[in-house]
Amino acid sequence: MKGTVFNIQRFTINDGPGLRTELFLKGCPLKCRWCSNPEGAIRVIQTGVYRTKCISRRKCNACEEVCPREGALYFYRGKIAAIDRSKCVNCFACVKACPSEAIKQWGVSMTVEECMTEIRKDRGYYDRSGGGVTVSGGEPLLQSDFVAELFKTCKDEGIQTCIESTFFAPWEEVEKILPYTDVIISDLKHMDTQIHWKYTGVHNETILRNLKRLTDEGRTLILRIPVIPEVNDNMENMEATAEFILHELHNRVSVLQLLSYMRLGEEKYASLGIPYPMVDVKFNRKSFQKCVSEFADYFNRQGIHCTVGTNAKDETHG
Repeated sequence: MKGTVFNIQRFTINDGPGLRTELFLKGCPLKCRWCSNPEGAIRVIQTGVYRTKCISRRKCNACEEVCPREGALYFYRGKIAAIDRSKCVNCFACVKACPSEAIKQWGVSMTVEECMTEIRKDRGYYDRSGGGVTVSGGEPLLQSDFVAELFKTCKDEGIQTCIESTFFAPWEEVEKILPYTDVIISDLKHMDTQIHWKYTGVHNETILRNLKRLTDEGRTLILRIPVIPEVNDNMENMEATAEFILHELHNRVSVLQLLSYMRLGEEKYASLGIPYPMVDVKFNRKSFQKCVSEFADYFNRQGIHCTVGTNAKDETHG
């Protein structure tokens, strides 16, 4: 059993209670315009280019020497600047040869046991802080068999598990991981299905149906709204969200977290040769933050426990 992992972060505190090890899996069916992890969008292992780290073609040239395809590497002013994806064969020889990490491999195939080797390193911190393992993405349910096996192994060793998912997946994939999952985190990006489709590439009916089924089965959720300027930062959407939480999810939400939009991941887009989708978004940060705080006040008045940002103290087991 292998999964495609593009990052492992230790000592995280934002995605589940306590200190955690977080694994990010590649592949996602959504294409959110504000996504800060473009390297997790597709399941295929990719290469990324960081020109500022390049020693220079004149001083090094190790990447070009090992590349099997002429013209696959593009240089600008003597430094690696891009990869011609139509010529690249994803052999990753350039990654191995580069001494300055100017060329990065996004993703690696890992067995459950290889992941557990990393997870076990911080076992003492989990025990003392009430933490554990979080699997995020991308969309981890695209690799549900791998997640189920990983979580089962964690549970067998007494390690708490958390999944952070869009829940845009068939219920059969969700069911695979539930017996071994302690904490559930999900987003509510927009309640209007057409607007949801416009900005994420998918409609939201499957997501809402899965969230409702989770709470119908007695699960408590941590929900998040990524508050995005000119997308969902309006009272109409917040009122619809409150209605859904109170009446469809029976308010089985331990905390609703409002995550203010930040321009993150631009360098990663550039490394992959992808235009940053939010480059034209302009807004007043101070006014925006005030608006987000007002949304939080509204949810709290409705009886929905709401915070601005993540707060490990508010997160409970599902």
